[in-house]
Amino acid sequence: MPHGDKAIGVKAEDAQEFPKDLTIPKLFHQQAKRYGKDRVAMREKEFGIWRPITWQDYLDNVKYLALGLIKLGLQEGDKVAMIGDNRPEGLMAEMAALCARGVGVWLFQDCLMDEVRYIIDHSDAKFVFGEGQEEVDKTLSIIKDCPKLKKIIWDDPKGLRQYHQECLISLRDVQDLGRELEKEKPHLFEELINKGHGEEIALLFYTSGTTALPKGALLSHHNMLSMGKHLMEVDPCQDSDDYVSYLPFAWIGEQMMSISCGLQMGYTLNFPEAPETAQANIREIGPHVMFAPPRMYEQMTRTVQVKYLDATWLKRTFYQFATWVGYRVADMKFAKKPVPFYWQALHGLVYATVQKKLKDNLGMSRVRNAYTGGAAMGPDHFRFFHSLGVNLKQIYGQTEVAGISVVHRRGDIKFDTVGTPIPGTEVRINQDGEILTRSPSVFQGYYKNPEATAKTLIDGWLYSGDKGFIDDDGHLVVFDRTKDVFTLKDGRPFAPQYLETRLKFSPYIKDGWVIGDKRDYLSAVMCIDYAVVSNWADQRKLNYTSYQELSQMPEVYDLVEKQIRQANKDLPDLAKVRKFTNLYKEFDADDDELTRTRKLRRAFVEKRYKEIVDALYTQNDSVHIDTLIKYEDGRQAHIVTDMRIVSIAN
Repeated sequence: MPHGDKAIGVKAEDAQEFPKDLTIPKLFHQQAKRYGKDRVAMREKEFGIWRPITWQDYLDNVKYLALGLIKLGLQEGDKVAMIGDNRPEGLMAEMAALCARGVGVWLFQDCLMDEVRYIIDHSDAKFVFGEGQEEVDKTLSIIKDCPKLKKIIWDDPKGLRQYHQECLISLRDVQDLGRELEKEKPHLFEELINKGHGEEIALLFYTSGTTALPKGALLSHHNMLSMGKHLMEVDPCQDSDDYVSYLPFAWIGEQMMSISCGLQMGYTLNFPEAPETAQANIREIGPHVMFAPPRMYEQMTRTVQVKYLDATWLKRTFYQFATWVGYRVADMKFAKKPVPFYWQALHGLVYATVQKKLKDNLGMSRVRNAYTGGAAMGPDHFRFFHSLGVNLKQIYGQTEVAGISVVHRRGDIKFDTVGTPIPGTEVRINQDGEILTRSPSVFQGYYKNPEATAKTLIDGWLYSGDKGFIDDDGHLVVFDRTKDVFTLKDGRPFAPQYLETRLKFSPYIKDGWVIGDKRDYLSAVMCIDYAVVSNWADQRKLNYTSYQELSQMPEVYDLVEKQIRQANKDLPDLAKVRKFTNLYKEFDADDDELTRTRKLRRAFVEKRYKEIVDALYTQNDSVHIDTLIKYEDGRQAHIVTDMRIVSIAN
């Protein structure tokens, strides 16, 4: 057992017992039979109309797809990969793979060719479900390098008329094969479902990999369902609730809400018409529960701030007053102090006149619980949403615990913590300050990687690789990834992402990369938000032709410096940014600078931009850049520019 000063949580054996033989297919089958044609399981917006899919429709589609996979040669334990946008067909493909006793493997929709090749080959995927032409093209280009891959199953026929490769088959044709098999073996589908056990592997989930190749985490049915059940014990949902599924299924957070919780509660999943319309579609649905990484909430905040900047003087004045009142009331609740009646009356007034409409515009008018996880969120964003009356909670978890292990409780929210463990989860801090977790949701190990498994799973405890501590109220405080924690000049540890989240509260800042481990001062490489800053520049009649040119304008440097000074406020001198430069481009996952969930690959960018980092720690006032940028379609752009280096005095 690990050693540590404190431990929090409830042991698995002391929590409410959860059946070990329950599987995702068994639960799916039970819910589909329970609700049948009377309840809507999913909706998808298509051609401007919300198309309902009943539980019976869901069951029928999954059944024939699963039997079709069996007819094509799927055997127990075979891997089935999926790639595409969030659509009912994607979830049906995943459920069909599990019902046929296969293992699901999701890929991010925007994966590049090398990533697709690595995951499909490493996972030994036998079948790939691709949404349409783009996914088919990606898979066809790597099929020769993936000897286990037998069939590519497509759904959307657009652009595929001239494709006649033998490995291709449509989703409808697979279902037709399933109908044929059902005539031969009418009870096979139920037999396959009843044969399953909770300890069997359900998903092979690839981590984002901030430093190396992604690792495949093996998650059992019991891992997924026990986590969902325990989260729902903290924040129960109802089968009449709506949830909007717009985050990639390749992210464990979306699986957590759509599968682990969604199946158990029976709430309706709603799929946007396209990723670009997700925010508008969220407003149309008005979900009761939301889950998103910080970048989504940061974008919502930025949207409000931009509208504020463009509003009339009178509207800005009303908004400022409403925000002031909202923040005061939120701070009282954070401090667990009673809210005096006159503040309650003021808050009711500003809610009715300003905040209610604002919440509706953000699609949060009916939200009971909103969660964020996957990375740290700054206190400014937390206070902003709570000032609107949105019950935003931080969670802590990772792929290796099937999504979540710690969450804030209603009325006990501290924005510098991630809350307390969900039922059945124990958390300890070892002598090195590393966060350790033990629960029924801890994964089974890494696929084909016993060395990494042995380092991560020790005596039933998951070694997270995160540094943190437990505060006096029993809340877990996550400091940062162990490898990312800085040592300041005076020897104190410092988490750079804390300052980076403060920087991103500005509507003008898209990303900030803070540097300074064991150096004399902190510096930063900034990425402006092109849409917001270009609007700001247009209003001032500044001329520019590109992101590169706009980012290097003296007026933009002055603007960014102002935002950094604001973020520096109230920080110790050694924890303030003293020098910065504006990068000539945004950080991009396609350039390996970010993971697919937009986490910064610090080691990679430090190596790529070594010349810039070195210049920030010299007396130079600029750094010359002569480089090539490669676009996703293969085009290249030659960048030649001088990036200014600005010093910020006290």
